[in-house]
Amino acid sequence: MVTLDSILSAPSLSNLFLRFCQEIIFVCWPRNLDFGILASSFCLKMAEEESQEFKLKVNSELRFEVEHKASAEIEMIEGSGEMFGTELAKNKKYAFVSGSKVAIYTWHGCVLKLKGKTEVAYVSTETPMTVYVNTHAALEQMRSKAEEDSTRGPRILVVGPTDVGKSTLCRLLTNYAVRLGRSPVLADIDVGQGNMGLPGTIGALVVERTADIEEGFLNTAPLVFHYGHKSPNDNFQLYNMLVLRLAEIINVRCEQSKKVNSSGVIINTAGWIRGAGYEALKQAAGAFEVDVICVLDQERLYNQLKGDLPDFVKIVLLPKSGGVVERSQAIRADSRDSRIREYFYGLKNNLFPHTFDVKFNDVKIFKIGAPSLPESCLPLGMKSQDSQTKLVPLVPAMSLLHHVLSVSAATTVDHDIVETNVLGFLVVTNVDMDKSVFTVLSPSPRPLPQTILLVMDIQFMDIK
Repeated sequence: MVTLDSILSAPSLSNLFLRFCQEIIFVCWPRNLDFGILASSFCLKMAEEESQEFKLKVNSELRFEVEHKASAEIEMIEGSGEMFGTELAKNKKYAFVSGSKVAIYTWHGCVLKLKGKTEVAYVSTETPMTVYVNTHAALEQMRSKAEEDSTRGPRILVVGPTDVGKSTLCRLLTNYAVRLGRSPVLADIDVGQGNMGLPGTIGALVVERTADIEEGFLNTAPLVFHYGHKSPNDNFQLYNMLVLRLAEIINVRCEQSKKVNSSGVIINTAGWIRGAGYEALKQAAGAFEVDVICVLDQERLYNQLKGDLPDFVKIVLLPKSGGVVERSQAIRADSRDSRIREYFYGLKNNLFPHTFDVKFNDVKIFKIGAPSLPESCLPLGMKSQDSQTKLVPLVPAMSLLHHVLSVSAATTVDHDIVETNVLGFLVVTNVDMDKSVFTVLSPSPRPLPQTILLVMDIQFMDIK
């Protein structure tokens, strides 16, 4: 019998990628707003610079980082190559914006032309791609077995500290699965990045097309839940509740489709792996009922999980790519701002958000989580942890200025608003207490699809 260990130690299995998926992305929930493409922050005009040509040998990759407030362009002239599992088209130019970190890998060799301002650009033959593709091959065998037996496919939790390439590995494994005709669920519970919505959210998407080279997965209608903070530690109780809720809905979706069920689930996690963060990882593993955990570049975490989780959960230690770059707190903050900006304005400033006033009386605004009180001050039978998931009504005030608001799909306050998905996001750009209105930046024109709004701790200054 072929095992995960034997696959991981086998030679490269790149010849597995023979079929391609060209189906329409499944819409997880009906969306009432056209929120556009979640792309990169903004597009800058290509600098007039001489292009560089790189000739890549077999099993090597070109790595480059785009300078701040600059842009770069890549074109494949000869051969074949891929970016995080998505194949590049020959003689097509791909644009990358400020701060982009790109790796183009080739199994058989290629020639690439790079134009623009980059902080660094070099070719490396030291990559973990063989290990990654063999991991995919092992997962694919599990999917094939699940398809034959009409059972559930593999559920993979990708864990590790910050800046080890967890999101990239999830994207790569998802793309490889899609290229073999699978339809995996990609879930993101890293609230610091918010790949499915905005920072401060978690979400999931059924993927049936490979990620776009420039824009990533086209999140036309992901399932997204409001969390409201940048770290799971800010409201541990709420975070675990939402992760469990997301897992429950994914289970329902898998029950509705044999293809999705056998394709499995790939889950990206936050880089918080100590203390309560480690407990959150274990709870996520239980909520999603994972059978494989990929630990990136953290032997301590690998051994902890081996000791604490059941034997049926296969835990593998994978190396990180040498191209992974550590980010400072300032860079992380810039990345969050860019993520919000791209939501409203698009990759190439090709989206045009709307600005309009909202009357105080037309909406109901809430914050999830009340200040903690001593047990002695709480009502009989209530625990202090319960306050973390309590819905607190807010009176509109100047303190709303620049805060991100989630538009809840709940139609009335009688709904379980905390565990209801959101339809989209707004930013408060002005508050007029005299007129009892506040101004919002919105992806679509008025009226709002629903009137229940949830406040985030996350703020955004709309300065272009």
